Amino acid sequence: MTAQPEHGPQDGSPRDRAQIPRPERSPEAIRAALARVAPHRLGEMERHKEDALAAALRDGKIGHLQHWLAWWAAQVEIERRPDLSLRHHNALDAIHNSTSKDDAAFRRGMDELLAVREEARRAVSA
Repeated sequence: MTAQPEHGPQDGSPRDRAQIPRPERSPEAIRAALARVAPHRLGEMERHKEDALAAALRDGKIGHLQHWLAWWAAQVEIERRPDLSLRHHNALDAIHNSTSKDDAAFRRGMDELLAVREEARRAVSA
């Protein structure tokens, strides 16, 4: 057994991510969880929220905000679970390192990315 390095209580390490429970399905709880597991994505979340709010006001449909909340609940699920986070990262690497959309590595990466996102979506919908 190898020794594990010591980390602070919220350093973003995989061990820290595994320690946080799945948040409630509310904007505040999901934002707080994202701040713990992927603080670098808070700006992206805020921009996406503003876009969803603008679309909801324009169309008069709350579905835009429901989609935003579901998307970010799944993103937190990916970030908080080391297994999904690693698979997500590896899929993105395969996609970005492929030579074209016709490359078999691109297709495998896209298939895995979709599988990870679906697994996270199902986990937070249960």
